[in-house]
Amino acid sequence: MAAFTGGQEILLDTSYNLPDSMIHLLQLTSDDNGNIATIYAEYLGNISRIATDTIIMYFHGTKDNMDYYWNRAELLANVGSKNRFGVMTIDYRGYGMSQGTPTESGMYADAEAALQWLHDKGLTGDRLVIYGFSLGCAPATYRAANHNVLAPAKLILENPFAAAEVMVQDATVLAFPSSYFTNLKVDNAQEIKKVQQPFMWINGIDDPFLNINTNGQVVFNNYKGSYGEAHKIPGGTHTNVPMVWGYENYKSAIAAFIMHK
Repeated sequence: MAAFTGGQEILLDTSYNLPDSMIHLLQLTSDDNGNIATIYAEYLGNISRIATDTIIMYFHGTKDNMDYYWNRAELLANVGSKNRFGVMTIDYRGYGMSQGTPTESGMYADAEAALQWLHDKGLTGDRLVIYGFSLGCAPATYRAANHNVLAPAKLILENPFAAAEVMVQDATVLAFPSSYFTNLKVDNAQEIKKVQQPFMWINGIDDPFLNINTNGQVVFNNYKGSYGEAHKIPGGTHTNVPMVWGYENYKSAIAAFIMHK
């Protein structure tokens, strides 16, 4: 896996690099009510340890594809210590090399395909942490609230949007696929009410695209589950929160949340 060479704000030095033996490119079959698509995924870690490891399932945002978010996935693979937790990420249908057209139902089906693969490799829900960033908060919240194959133990959302209507009003500058504008009805602020698992909310206070008060704060306020913690990062925008927070602070907070009983 080659690092993305385009513009991005999460930049890591070589100490975060993973050995090639821990990077696996996968093809999964996703079934959205009979609409079958081959989607691509990456697993960072030792596949033979999925039956015993804790896994972070990472759902990325609207930009480009998995390559753009590679440094974010690699950063998560360094939480705790290198390869302490396995990390999986996918390209939704229509992203990267994944087949199909982006749709809300397809995104949820793609998420389920990834969770099914992890389940088939021996993962149990008590060792699953779901992490959503921006658009990825939709499949993350949905699959935490409406779990089929695996019920996650914990949920992490970074810069979530409250609902599709609010997102479109606030974030028209973001590069959402046109197909989402015609059918996206997701309401994270409502779905989070179903989530009982521990929940960690991370948000840049200065996000210029998704206003924290009309989006992330609403989602957090609506959470009524067993344990919630909020991290509002001064100077954080939509894309640079881990960097502004400080990578060590970011990693420590996530590790502490994952290990919290």
